[in-house]
Amino acid sequence: MSIAETMIPPQAPPPAPPKPYTLSRFLGSVTLGIWLAVAVGIFLTVVNGWDPEKFERYGPSFLSGLGVTLALVGSSILLGAILSLPVALGRMSKNKLWSWLAYAYVYFFRGTPLITQLFLVYYGLGSFRPQLETVGLWWFFRDAWNCALFTFTLNTAAYQAEILRGAIQSVPRGQHEGAASLGLPQRVAFLKVILPQAMIVALRPYGNEIVLMIKGSAIVAIVTVFDLMGETRRAYSRTFDFQMYIWAAALYLIMVELLRNVWAWLEARLTRHLKR
Repeated sequence: MSIAETMIPPQAPPPAPPKPYTLSRFLGSVTLGIWLAVAVGIFLTVVNGWDPEKFERYGPSFLSGLGVTLALVGSSILLGAILSLPVALGRMSKNKLWSWLAYAYVYFFRGTPLITQLFLVYYGLGSFRPQLETVGLWWFFRDAWNCALFTFTLNTAAYQAEILRGAIQSVPRGQHEGAASLGLPQRVAFLKVILPQAMIVALRPYGNEIVLMIKGSAIVAIVTVFDLMGETRRAYSRTFDFQMYIWAAALYLIMVELLRNVWAWLEARLTRHLKR
C-alpha cells in the first residue's frame, strides 16, 4: 500500500462560528432599515408626483446648470493643480520667506469657509471698483462666474498643495539618492523620478478633493451663478415643488458616482505594477 493511499483525504474547513447579535449589529440594522424606508419614500413620492410638463420645461435648464457646474469645477481643479506645484515647493523650501508665504496662503484658504472666501472676492473686491478699473481688472471681477472661478482655484490650490507636499515627502529617500547616483540634475530627477511616484500616492486624495469641489460648488448659486443648484433654486421659486431638489440631488449623486468609478479605474490602471 502506497503512502498516498494511507493519507487522510482533504476535508472541508469547519463552519465559521455564528456571530453573536450584539447591540452594534442591532443599531446598524435599524439604521439601514431607516435609510431604506427613506429611500423608498422618496422614490414613491417622485413617482406619484411626476409631472412630465415640469420635466420638459425645466429639464434643459438643469442640464445647462450641470454644464456650468462641470465647467466651473473642471477649470478650477486644473488651474489649482498648476498653482499648487509652486505652493507645495514653497512649503518644502528652506527659504524662510517663501516657506512662510506658502504656509500663510495654505493656512488661510484651508482654515476659512469656502463661502466666506467667495463673499470676500465677489462683494469685497467690488468695493475697489475704481482701483480695479485703473489697473484694467474690473472686466474680470465684475462677472460672478469669474469671481467663483478665481475663488475656487485659490481654495483648491491650497488643498492640492498639501496633498502634493505630503505625497512628495512620502517618496523614499533612496529614490533621491538613486537619481543622484545616476548623475541626473535635481530638476530632471524631480520631474522624471520623484513627481511621478508622488502623483500615484496623491491620486486618491485628489479624487476626494474633486468630489468635495463638486459638492461645494453649489454655493455659487448665492452669487447669481446659474449652476445646477442655481437652476434648481430658480425652478423651485416658480413651481414650489421640492422634487426639483430631488432631481438636483440625483444629478449630484450621478456625478460623484461616475467620478468615483473613473478614479477607481484610473488608480487600478496606474498601480497595476504594484500589485502582488
